[in-house]
Amino acid sequence: MVPMKKLYLACLVLILYSCGASKEQITGSKKSFSGELKIMTYNIHIGNPPSKPGIIDMEAIIKTIKAEDPDLIALQEVDVNTIRSGKINQADIIARKLGMNFFFAKAIDYDGGDYGVALLSKFPISETKIYRLTTVAGSGGEPRVLATARIRLKKGKYIRFGATHLDHLKNPVNREAQIQEINKPGIEEKLPFIIAGDLNAVPESAEIQKLDQVFTRTCKTCEPTFPVVNPNRTIDFIAFKKTDNFSVISHRVVQEHYASDHLPVVVLLGH
Repeated sequence: MVPMKKLYLACLVLILYSCGASKEQITGSKKSFSGELKIMTYNIHIGNPPSKPGIIDMEAIIKTIKAEDPDLIALQEVDVNTIRSGKINQADIIARKLGMNFFFAKAIDYDGGDYGVALLSKFPISETKIYRLTTVAGSGGEPRVLATARIRLKKGKYIRFGATHLDHLKNPVNREAQIQEINKPGIEEKLPFIIAGDLNAVPESAEIQKLDQVFTRTCKTCEPTFPVVNPNRTIDFIAFKKTDNFSVISHRVVQEHYASDHLPVVVLLGH
C-alpha cells in the first residue's frame, strides 16, 4: 500500500505538470519547436481564382495553406473591408480559420477599404512594424510596404519575420530602391531575420542581386512561381540574413493552380 503522504505528493506533481502543459499549448504553437521552421509565401490575388473573374473564394486559399501547415506565412494582395471583396477582412478570416496570429499592413486605400500584405504566425508575435518603401515620383508605381514582427518560438527563441510585395512595373527603379530599404533593417537587425514575399523580380535581375548582398535566398536554381498557368518565371522568394545560422532543408513550389495567379512557395529551415 502506498503511504498517504507519498500518494498526495505524486498527485500534486501530476496536477502541476498537467497545468504547465496546458499553458504551453495555449501560448505556443500547435507543435513544439524542434529546430525546424516551415515558412510559406503566397500572393493570394485577393482570393480571386484567375479562372473565375469577380469571384472571391477564400476557402480555396485557406485549403491550400492548411494542406501545407506552415508555421509562418507571408501573404500579399490582401483585401481588408474593400467593396470588391465583399467588405470582409481577409487577413482576419484566414488567420482565424487556421488558428494563427496575424498582422496586416496597409499599403494603400482601395475601394472603400485597405489593401496590403499580412504575416501570420503559429507563435506569439510582438513589436510589429510597417516600413513605407520608396516609390519614385513620376514612376507611376503604387506605394509598397515591408511588414515585420518579432516571433517568439519555443524555448525562449526569437526571430524577426517580414512580409513584402515590391513594385510590379517593368522599369526596376522602384524595386531597386525598395530592396535597398529592405536591406537596411536586414543589416541592423540583431535577431535572426527571415523575409518573404512577391518581389516581382527574377533571380538574375539587378534587384535580386542587390538582395543577395544581405540575404541568402532559399533557392539557387528556383522553380517558376508565376503565372499560375504554365509558370515561366520565379518572382516569389523566401530569404534569411546572411549572418543567420539557418540551413535550408527543403524548398518547394506548391503546384496549386486554381486559387490564385501565383504558386505558393514553402520552405523548411533548420536552425
